Amino acid sequence: MTRTVTTQEAGQRLDRWFRAHFPGFTQGRLQKLLRTGQVRVDGGRAKAGQRLEAGQEVRVPPLGEAPPPKDSRDPPPPDPRRAAALRDRVLFMDRDLLAIDKPAGLAVQGGSGTTRHLDAMLDALVFDAHERPRLVHRLDKDTSGVLILARNAVAARRLATAFKSRAARKLYWAVAVGEPRPRAGRIDAPLAKRAGRGGERVVVDARDGKPAATTYRIVDAAAGRASWLALEPLTGRTHQLRVHCATLGMPILGDGKYAGRAAFLDGLPDARRLHLHARALRLPEPDGRFLELTAPLPPGMADTFAALGFEAASPDAGFDDST
Repeated sequence: MTRTVTTQEAGQRLDRWFRAHFPGFTQGRLQKLLRTGQVRVDGGRAKAGQRLEAGQEVRVPPLGEAPPPKDSRDPPPPDPRRAAALRDRVLFMDRDLLAIDKPAGLAVQGGSGTTRHLDAMLDALVFDAHERPRLVHRLDKDTSGVLILARNAVAARRLATAFKSRAARKLYWAVAVGEPRPRAGRIDAPLAKRAGRGGERVVVDARDGKPAATTYRIVDAAAGRASWLALEPLTGRTHQLRVHCATLGMPILGDGKYAGRAAFLDGLPDARRLHLHARALRLPEPDGRFLELTAPLPPGMADTFAALGFEAASPDAGFDDST
C-alpha cells in the first residue's frame, strides 16, 4: 500500500513518520525494510533520516510477522451504511479532486485508540476513478467542514504544493466566548507540542515554538457574551486556531481542552461541542482561476447561531480580500 505525505507531515524524518502511522513498529524492523528496498519514497530507495516532503508517496510493503499494529493492515471495506452517509457529504467532485463536508467527531487518520477514521473509509469515495483518493491536508477530529481529497497522484502533488506554499486559503468560522479587542487583527504566537498527563497539548512557546500566524475579525457579536469570528490561518500548526483564540482571551465555545470552564456558556444549545467549522477553501486552478468551496454550518452550530442572533448569510462572513 502507499500513503501520501500531508502538508502537516512535511519535514518529518521517515522513521518518525513511519512510527506515527504504525505504532509499535521497531526501528530495527524498519531499517531491515529500508536496506532491502521494500520501503520506498516516490519509487526510490530511502533512508531512515530522510526528510519527507508534502505530496510524496511512501510505499509500505506487507508487514507480515503478525500481529502487526492494526493501522498497518489494509483497512476492511467500509460499512455500507457509513459509506453511503459519507458519499452523501460530497460537496464537489471533478476528475482531480473531491471535497467533502467532514462531520465533527470523525478523525481524518487513525492513531492510538482511534479505530474509526476517514482514511479507512476512502474506498467509499473512489467513484469512477482508477485510484483510491489521497489525503492532502487534515482537519482536527472535532472540527467540521471542507476537506479536500486528491483523486490521482498528479493532483495530490499539485494540491500538496498549494497547501504548503499557502496558495490555498482557508476560512474558518468560530463562536468565541466574549468579544475580543480589537475587533480585527493578526495573532503571531509560535507554537510547540508538549506531552502531559492529559495527553499531548499545544502551547505558545516563544523560544522553541514554530512560527504560527492567524488573522481574525468579528463578523457579529451578542452583547459582549459571544462573538462570531472569521479566522484565516496563515500557517498550518496543530490546534493553531484553538490555542491562538484562547491566548487572545477569546476561547472557542466548547474548547475545554485549552480554556477549561471559560470555554462554556450557560443557556446555549449544544454548548459543550467545539464550535469551529472549516467554512471555505479557495484553491488555485491550473488555468489561473480559483475554485472556492464552502460547507454549510452543522446543525448544532446552526442552533447556536440562531440562539445568538447570528445570520449565517452575512455578506461580511467570507474571505477578506482587502488584505
